[in-house]
Amino acid sequence: MYNYILAIHIIFVVCWMAGLFYIVRLFIYHTEAQEKPEPDRKILSDQFEIMERRLWNVIAIPSMLLVLVAGITMVVMVPAWLHQSWLQIKLCFVLGLIVYHFICQNMIKQMRNGIFKWTSTQLRIWNEVATIFLFAIVFLAVLKNGISWIYGIIGLVIFTLIIMSAVKIYKYYRGKK
Repeated sequence: MYNYILAIHIIFVVCWMAGLFYIVRLFIYHTEAQEKPEPDRKILSDQFEIMERRLWNVIAIPSMLLVLVAGITMVVMVPAWLHQSWLQIKLCFVLGLIVYHFICQNMIKQMRNGIFKWTSTQLRIWNEVATIFLFAIVFLAVLKNGISWIYGIIGLVIFTLIIMSAVKIYKYYRGKK
């Protein structure tokens, strides 16, 4: 039974992450649409609001809930894991991802009300935050105690710097066009 719950957990982690990655891409396009003249701006904004609402309500929220239910079920089945440091640290990253999720949900509401606080570049960087959470969570879940925390933290910092550099390079080349 445990393996079935684990499979469901993994499947819906993939779905949830897909929703989180795509919602921020929609935010970027929605924000950039505000630079368009009317009536294009209104048409694009209306379409992005529909896409954001459907993605969030049909994929992101249900997937997050199923991930949490499956994860809690696995811990109930093997409660000794709660005493292992890798799971405790993983749960901290999961909590961070849940906070990220609700910040994105707040952004949906703001954009629906015509409030665009973030630039498209800031949103591109924000999109990479989910990637950092994903890397940390997967490495912890797969390697468990197999890595040194110092090397893990150093690797995560280096990975973050690479991602942020890639965003800046992309912005530079996009600005040249």
